[in-house]
Amino acid sequence: MSQAMKNLVSPYGDTLNDGKVQLSFTLPVPNDERGMEAAKVLAKQMGLREPLVTAHITLDKEFTFYIVYGSVSYQVNLDDIQVEVVQNEVMTMDETDDFIRSRIGRKVVVIGASTGTDAHTVGIDAIMNMKGYAGHYGLERYEMIEAHNLGSQVTNQEFIEAAIELKADVLLVSQTVTQKDVHVTNMTELVELLEAANLRHQVLLVAGGARISNELAKEIGFDAGFGPGRYADDVATYVVNELVDREMI
Repeated sequence: MSQAMKNLVSPYGDTLNDGKVQLSFTLPVPNDERGMEAAKVLAKQMGLREPLVTAHITLDKEFTFYIVYGSVSYQVNLDDIQVEVVQNEVMTMDETDDFIRSRIGRKVVVIGASTGTDAHTVGIDAIMNMKGYAGHYGLERYEMIEAHNLGSQVTNQEFIEAAIELKADVLLVSQTVTQKDVHVTNMTELVELLEAANLRHQVLLVAGGARISNELAKEIGFDAGFGPGRYADDVATYVVNELVDREMI
């Protein structure tokens, strides 16, 4: 098998590269035979072969949720995939504390919040709170990090005012609510306000959330973005290395 063939992958269901996928969506239709057929037709238009509606759940008399199972014939060449991610050998909490003592010489001040109208704190709590998440301690437990969790529904202006008052080195923004790309609008506003106040290049600006990627965050004007599967130690390792590399200490 050639190297090119080895890098072609398809979805996996029952057997390798069989193309089996499952998708879900809601249609504004009653839960009846016509609605099921509409779901199958839509699935075919999306490229699924032999789609099967495995679940159809009434949400309201005019709305139905569908789960459809089928196969796709598409393949992805991994050689064509280029992803920009934050690349660092992740340090433990103790290693990060030692790094800060030896390379920075003072505590690093980090403030975090779910900004805008976002009322969800699960993301920022997982990174900031002392107990952390999934066995990864939060930044509050680090001896050499002064962590301030401002909670949820913090306006961008309030966030900036807190950054000034606390002399923050790092601003962490958690975004959970993403309907109609409200997270993009909110994050963009924060960058613009920081630039208007001549503060943007005085702080590290980091975002996190289920739909946040490093590429998206940097496109908006942040320094880095962390998506699902990243923890406080990932964030801590990045920010302390970046503060030293940029001589922001």
